[in-house]
Amino acid sequence: MKQFVLRNMMMVAACVVATVVVAQQITLEDITRGKYSPRSVREVRPLADGESYSCVSDDAQRIERCSFKTGEMTEVLFDASEARGATVRYVEGYIVSPDEKHILIETNRTPIYRHSATSTYYIYNVKNKTLAPLSAGGPQECPKFSPDGNQIAFVRDNNLFLVKLLYNNAESQITKDGERNKIINGKPDWVYEEEFAFNCAFDFSADSEMLAWIRFDESNVKTFSFPWYKGSHPSMDEYALYPGNYEYKYPKAGEENAKVSVLSYDIKSRVTRSMSVPLDEDGYIPRIQFTGEKDILMVLTLNRHQDRLNFYRVNARSCTSQLILPEENKRYVDEAAYANIDFSGDRFVLLSERDGYQHMYLYTIGGQLVRQLTSGEYEVTAYYGTDATGKNFYYASNEGSPLEQYIYKVDATGKKTKLSTEKGYNTAVFSNGCQYYLNRYSNLTTPPVYTLCNASGKVLKTVEDNADLKARLSSLPFGKAEIISVNTMDGIQLNGWMVKPKNFDASKKYPVLMYQYSGPGSQSVHNSYSNGFMSGLLWEQHLAEKGYIVVCVDGRGTGGRGSDFKRCTYLKMGDLESHDQVEVAIWLGKQPYVDKDRIAIWGWSFGGFNTLMAMCEGRGVFNCGVAVAPVTDWRFYDTVYTERFMRTPQENPAGYDCSPLHRYERIKGDLLLMHGLADDNVHFQNSAELAEAFVQSGYQFDMQVYTNRNHSIYGGNTRCYLITRIERFLDEHLLK
Repeated sequence: MKQFVLRNMMMVAACVVATVVVAQQITLEDITRGKYSPRSVREVRPLADGESYSCVSDDAQRIERCSFKTGEMTEVLFDASEARGATVRYVEGYIVSPDEKHILIETNRTPIYRHSATSTYYIYNVKNKTLAPLSAGGPQECPKFSPDGNQIAFVRDNNLFLVKLLYNNAESQITKDGERNKIINGKPDWVYEEEFAFNCAFDFSADSEMLAWIRFDESNVKTFSFPWYKGSHPSMDEYALYPGNYEYKYPKAGEENAKVSVLSYDIKSRVTRSMSVPLDEDGYIPRIQFTGEKDILMVLTLNRHQDRLNFYRVNARSCTSQLILPEENKRYVDEAAYANIDFSGDRFVLLSERDGYQHMYLYTIGGQLVRQLTSGEYEVTAYYGTDATGKNFYYASNEGSPLEQYIYKVDATGKKTKLSTEKGYNTAVFSNGCQYYLNRYSNLTTPPVYTLCNASGKVLKTVEDNADLKARLSSLPFGKAEIISVNTMDGIQLNGWMVKPKNFDASKKYPVLMYQYSGPGSQSVHNSYSNGFMSGLLWEQHLAEKGYIVVCVDGRGTGGRGSDFKRCTYLKMGDLESHDQVEVAIWLGKQPYVDKDRIAIWGWSFGGFNTLMAMCEGRGVFNCGVAVAPVTDWRFYDTVYTERFMRTPQENPAGYDCSPLHRYERIKGDLLLMHGLADDNVHFQNSAELAEAFVQSGYQFDMQVYTNRNHSIYGGNTRCYLITRIERFLDEHLLK
């Protein structure tokens, strides 16, 4: 379960229903339609020359080459209006070949799960301006160019295919055993995609002569299903009279996972080989990647407890393997260790928490530790790369404050340089060779500012400052938004943010809405514009205008504060997390401007789970709460996520019993429970079973379900209806 960042899924559908208590200037309709959405630099890709990057134009009609030094467009790489051959209305996504002679243009994207989608891709010849279909056999998934730019591999119907550009786009099928709900080649199954966060499970060798992929045998994984109704937006007319059924393989905690193996294919000889990689019978392979060496593939394996990550150096022709590096943690190895690791050079950088904080460790490609590059009581949050000399390493960290992020470089001697200058939250996209980077900066009240910088951090050009948005926001009746610190009765200092009404009067008593996510390693509190249910705290300001104070506090188990703070919830998720939210509510109730009898809590996904846990904690501090798409028993959730933090139900039954479904009788306050009926992630089963428990216990509650909606609950007017429903519930209970 990834942190559910709702602001990135905000739908711009028209809002036809709005809660109106008094005349509003920050309307729900404007928020959901994106009236105050910041502008961005879209789909940035560093190009091979190290001096330029590509991006998509605002109208999605062009792909442009721009200078990292000046920000000026130097070339139009693709223009939908000028392309010859096939017709493309707009660019939904694109992939530039390594030699930059071709571009894959993505169209007709149809999402499958969180990271996956089927699309129709076209091969665009940059020189000739011609478009040709990648394949005539049906939509494709996760295409990838070979390093020489002359081949493209992709997945369709769980099989791998290869297209050779030098042979008139000749297509061949590499695997033939792919079958839905049985065998998958080259792309992850549901649980790998969701919890290991990737959608492509194959790679080309550096010489473009071999392919390697992960094969998933999910034949023995149990099937989960949910119903389809006709619904609308989109309408599924085939189910107008009789509902349909969607079935897929979903391994729940303690159940059997797919069996995984690694295969290689010699493109010239057409020989397929099976790699000999030591792996526990129930182990995982979260990543594979070819190195820069001929035929050498790096295979990463995890045991089921996910406390041991092994790096294997595998010869894709001889099929032999060698363990070069074991990475262990007494509780679990964090996903950052393998999420964006790069083995293409003669060295690689590993992010590890072995000293209590996440830092960079430099290794040879053979697995020998060269040195620890960073150290201290802060976390390296992203590694960006090294320059051509190999002596300067660029990264992001929260040194100075767990609420902020800055761009740094460190050299081979350990000398560290802070490149960011603005106080707040910074991310970067570096050029090939790391001579330049595009910096994205924001803070709690400043929309994103995009600047081009050189490797020393000097700003060369501001390419987007969102000044027009900032001016429009300044005319709205915004209240004060500030970072706060809460000290609980346990002596724990917690970070949070608070939004107060514009005409705040400290002599009055205000209702408070607490928002939180609270999942392991997540952070909902940053000095960043991305705070809140929607970026810019827009919905929170809308509520503040109605008379609410809105608060968000990251409790124990969240990220940014070292391994012990994050992992203290191990084996009993929800216990400390809910305790801390109750402690925050008690602290708020002691503030002279807060009505302690009008405090509510809400959250989505893990935040919905923790809302229920906090309301069932026993101290009765919440007037009401809203739980959207919550887990109610971790036995219902998937193996990878749940067991990472809880081990299996068979090993840890007491930990699993720490859940809403096992302490629902202690609930205090009124509840609104919301869920999508087609949620493939947190199944409706969670809310259905809790609802039945409430019914049998006699507890009265409100419930709202959404036809054919997944974990994001959007489509047509759905998202706006959901927010309006939440507001009405809160108003009825808190605006007395």
